[in-house]
Amino acid sequence: MIDATNPLDFSGGFPPKLSISGEDSLGERVQHALPEARVVKAFNTIGNQYFVEPRFREGQPTMLIAGDDEGAKRIVGDVLASFGWSDVVDIGGIEGARELEAICIAWVKIGGKRGAWDHGFKLLAG
Repeated sequence: MIDATNPLDFSGGFPPKLSISGEDSLGERVQHALPEARVVKAFNTIGNQYFVEPRFREGQPTMLIAGDDEGAKRIVGDVLASFGWSDVVDIGGIEGARELEAICIAWVKIGGKRGAWDHGFKLLAG
């Protein structure tokens, strides 16, 4: 199961905050609620219009994924490749959803400041 959700709390206005943070995440809660599912957090750090064929004039963004099941992450990697993602980075277990959900907040803040939602993140190797 691909979890593309983010626990956004708009009760204080824009930008939102995470309603779940710290030592927990929505990705972990989804996994706990569905213990037989093989949950992989993906797609939550970019706008849905870029899920397939993610292209920007600056280049292709990086898709970060997290999940406990290695086989499920390979399948999600294959799905991502079929959608046009050539740069996919596995950050580890489902607890990595904590960081991926926080990255979403940065993505939203950038979009709000720019007034445009046409951006992604690129991981550069050094």
